Order: sequence, then structure tokens, then C-alpha cells
Amino acid sequence: MIDTEKDLFSLKGKVIVVTGATGVLGLSFINAIAGAGGVVGVLGRNEKVANERVANILENGGQAIALIADVMNEAQLILAKEKIIAAYGKIDGLVNAAGGNVPEAIVQPEQDVFSVNIDGMKKAMDVNLWGTVSPTLIFGKDIAENGGGSIVNISSVSAERTLTKVMGYSLGKAAVDAFTKWFSVEMANRYGDKIRMNAIMPGFFLTEQNRTLLTNENGGYSERGGSVIKHTPFNRFGHPNELDGALIWLLSDASKFVTGTKVTVDGGFNASCGV
Repeated sequence: MIDTEKDLFSLKGKVIVVTGATGVLGLSFINAIAGAGGVVGVLGRNEKVANERVANILENGGQAIALIADVMNEAQLILAKEKIIAAYGKIDGLVNAAGGNVPEAIVQPEQDVFSVNIDGMKKAMDVNLWGTVSPTLIFGKDIAENGGGSIVNISSVSAERTLTKVMGYSLGKAAVDAFTKWFSVEMANRYGDKIRMNAIMPGFFLTEQNRTLLTNENGGYSERGGSVIKHTPFNRFGHPNELDGALIWLLSDASKFVTGTKVTVDGGFNASCGV
């Protein structure tokens, strides 16, 4: 029976680490978590931005702590984990928001497709896949062994739909999808329903990594951006805070029987064939 006295979507008392928290989507994520009552571990490489975002949350009555680390540096991640454990005694959730496109992994139409930048492709794979796996292994162990909780990865429509140019990014996000399903089953087999892993699949949201691909210097749509809008039934890009509902649901007790799945937030892009 559902306890109607309890707010299933509340994150009150939950300690949640967000990687990539100094980015555009990361900003929306940490504010949403703090707004739902959660304690936020603001993890990112940019110490100045991380401290500013923590200060803003504290000024608005929330709880947060800056965790300065690169998701590709295991030693830094371990120090970040030790810092948040020392401060709050536990970790209840992890949002793997670090990742994104890499310029060296873009294949332009005029390029020889048989001479792609392999190092660039590996760099894109590293930041998206291993930048998700490493934090999961380091923070997830504490989540699993101390009461359980929820891990949320960030996928992309490029993992399912073929998007020209972004070969490396697409490969990385497809790998994240495979990891999400595999790890969710492994956690269930080992820990029962204590720890869950799911993903959010965003459509097109303007970030630092894709802004130059989707817009012109004057702020208008590029040819690619216009094509995206044409194939998005809602006829616009998403706003970062439009991912917050799915995120809070997946982190909260409202999704306690949900694992190994992907929530699509894309204005209809993935459902549309463009006709």
C-alpha cells in the first residue's frame, strides 16, 4: 500500500553526488536535487564554479559540498568520496552527468571517413564511458554497502538514432546504455533491490559542447540546428530544467521498482521520423 503521508519524490536526507556539476545540465541537476531536499556533492574540475554553485545553494537554504575532481582521475575521485563521507557519513545517490562531445571525434562531411581521428574517438569514448564507469565503481560501492540507493546515467538520442558528424560521442553514449543495463542486472543479482541504475536520454539541449554545432554566432540556428528543430515535434530545443522531473523521479523512492531502463526527454525527436 502506498503511504500517502510520505512524499515519494522527496530527497530529504539523501546525499547525492553529481559529476559534471559545473556544466550547463549539471547546474540544473544540483539545484533540482537541493530543491527536493537532498544534500548535493557538486563534483567537477572547475573549483571556482563548484564553490560558487555550492555557495548559491547554501544561500538558498540547501545543503551542498564542493568536490573538486576529474572523473578520469581515480585518485581524485577517491579523495572526493572520502570528503563527502567524512562530512555526511554516507552516499545515497550518484548522477553521472560528466561527458559530452569532443571536437576531435567529429567527422565532417568533407573528411575522408576512412581516415578518422582514432585518438579523438578514444578520447570521446573515455570521457563518456569511463567517465561514467569510474565514478560508479568508486561511489557506487558505498551506496550498495550502506543501505542502497540510485545511480542515474546520462545517455543521448545519438545512442539510438544515427546523427551525422558525432561518431565518437554516439559510440560513447551507446556504450553507456549497455553499461546501464548490464550493471543494473549485476547489482540486482548481488544486492537485490537495494541499488538501482537507470539513465535519462535527453534530446537536444544547448550546452557548451554542442552550441557551435547547433547555432550560429548571431544566435540563430545553424543548418544542423534547423534540421534538429524540424525533426523535433515540439519545434524547439529543450531547457535544462526540463530534465529535472525525470532525474528527481529516478533518484527518489517513487521509482523504487525501476532499474535498467532509460527515460527519454526529447520533445518527441526519437519518436518522429520527420514525415
